[in-house]
Amino acid sequence: MTSLTLTPGAVTLADLARLYRGEAALRLDPACHGAIEGAAARIAAAANGEAAVYGVNTGFGKLASVKIAAEDTATLQRNLILSHCCGVGDPIPRAQTRLMMALKLLSLGRGASGVRMELITLIEEMLARGVTPVIPVQGSVGASGDLAPLAHMAAVMMGHAEAVFEGETLPGAEALRRAGLAPVEFGAKEGLALINGTQFSTAFALAGLFDAWRAMQAALVTSAMSTDAIMGSTAPLQPEIHALRGHAGQIEAASVMRALLDGSEIRESHREGDSRVQDPYCIRCQPQVTGAAMDMLRMAGRTLEIEANAATDNPLVLTEAGLIVSGGNFHAEPVGFAADMIALAVAEIGAIAQRRIALIVDPTLSFDLPPFLTPAPGLNSGLMIAEVTTAALMSENKHLANPCVTDSTPTSANQEDHVSMAAHGAVRLGRMVANLERILGVELLCAAQGIEFRAPLSTSAPLQAVLNRLRMHVPPLTEDRYMAPDLEAAALLVRGADVVEAAGTPMPELGA
Repeated sequence: MTSLTLTPGAVTLADLARLYRGEAALRLDPACHGAIEGAAARIAAAANGEAAVYGVNTGFGKLASVKIAAEDTATLQRNLILSHCCGVGDPIPRAQTRLMMALKLLSLGRGASGVRMELITLIEEMLARGVTPVIPVQGSVGASGDLAPLAHMAAVMMGHAEAVFEGETLPGAEALRRAGLAPVEFGAKEGLALINGTQFSTAFALAGLFDAWRAMQAALVTSAMSTDAIMGSTAPLQPEIHALRGHAGQIEAASVMRALLDGSEIRESHREGDSRVQDPYCIRCQPQVTGAAMDMLRMAGRTLEIEANAATDNPLVLTEAGLIVSGGNFHAEPVGFAADMIALAVAEIGAIAQRRIALIVDPTLSFDLPPFLTPAPGLNSGLMIAEVTTAALMSENKHLANPCVTDSTPTSANQEDHVSMAAHGAVRLGRMVANLERILGVELLCAAQGIEFRAPLSTSAPLQAVLNRLRMHVPPLTEDRYMAPDLEAAALLVRGADVVEAAGTPMPELGA
């Protein structure tokens, strides 16, 4: 297992993508250890002092006015974690769990949370040795932090709850023991520091962002294939058009599509004498739509990069000022907005792709392709219902794209009277991107079939390479067959970046 050393406050989207995509262990830069230990010492002093400090020697939420004796500190933190383990639903994926743990490390590493290095080391070792807490997907409203999900993580550190180790789900204490680790007893504020924060929501938002960006890159390829399949015009890709508008994503999308289509015999065959003056918007406006989605994803990415580097628990130790201050950095509003932005981009990439599919299978619009892309229409239905499936997925994504961040509801006896719903907004992204990948997979099938009907004319070299990769997994549709495996195989090519890799064309980067 590779190991990454990251500096809290300076982590990039590229770093976070590596953490999400791989099984890398994570170590915090030792330069941050001094600040962590200094903040922990200040919390320890406050726990033994007379002044009430929220979460250190008081109760929580609506119970903040209840003073807690110093000898009850460990019991207070233990009770906090166990009482907050109220998550329900299916366990979240391993990749998101590990990313959540890494984000918690980065937050604690800012030296404002007051936890001991012992806790930092335990999380690092859990990541390195593969101890993965079982985190139920439901239960957070993204307000006073992602309380329930993070409590399930913290409970494993105490030897409670459940964790997966070497493929087996075990009681937390047993998982730690088998990995050669020991549970810890939390000191003053340590339990609170672990469950206050936006790391669950941020992990899911980042996962949605990274997967959406990969799907967007594939959409540039499939859209170019669709353009060639229906013998569409490349005139709308002229660089001057996009420079006159000025949006970076639009300019990049058009540039990539020009490169993908360059050298196509199909394109050259109808450059002169084509009776069509303009293509439908789903062909002509691809850079404008996909490019706008790229810009939206990058805006969300900037927000999430900041959030990944943030200290988001409460109270925070302001060491230089000598203060422990109660604030509201745990409120996940920025993450909620970012998740809603990603959802909009995903829905729109899928919506215009679905219209391209509808265009290709319609003989009145596809410029002489056979109905539903079958050589013997009537006896065969071809890709008729594959297109219907994409319409269903597109419609589902439209519903899922409705904003979550505006859906506040009061909780905790009205102490937490405005919440972000960031967890809802972020978790839905996985389902939305999976829908998009399947839409693009069907577009890949349709566009490839359409290009093959243009023989002996050939498409461009990059697009032919993609078609060849597809045909390694899915043969041409010569007559009706059981279609579900074809759709899933094509979606997997989108999800695994095979489509982009086969094209071999430089793609826009998320962090650009």
